[in-house]
Amino acid sequence: MKKILLLAATHLATLGVGFGLGVYLLPILVAERAPDATQLAAAAQSATHSATFRKDLPGSDSLHWGTGTISVTPQRIVHQGELAPGPDYKIYLAPSYVETDADFRKIKAQSVQLGSIKSYNGFITEVPAGVNIEDYDTVVIWCEAFGKFITAGKYR
Repeated sequence: MKKILLLAATHLATLGVGFGLGVYLLPILVAERAPDATQLAAAAQSATHSATFRKDLPGSDSLHWGTGTISVTPQRIVHQGELAPGPDYKIYLAPSYVETDADFRKIKAQSVQLGSIKSYNGFITEVPAGVNIEDYDTVVIWCEAFGKFITAGKYR
């Protein structure tokens, strides 16, 4: 009986570790190729605002973080830096600066989702027609699948 319980426990533990690794590694394996540095620099050139993503925000941790520069134009958001890989990342414009999961949940309904993040070493996201960047002051990266804050940067 002990042997059966030990085998069941080790198999369940292995299954759990495998699932966790799959959740972490799958986004890396299916990530789109990031735009090259020249494309990112050209897209950011006409920026009217900029912000910085930092790893040391209270809501960020060793698995959920972002670094680099965000350039904001009325037509696009450009990120030159890195994001910790993860599933189902979304980019939002928020009406006020946030640093934690709880803070963002409070204002999520007043924020506008611009799209999905598909690369972790820089990206360019188009601002949809009808969205005025001047109505917001912060770019937020949020993991929709797990309701987890990744990073944010205040651009005005």
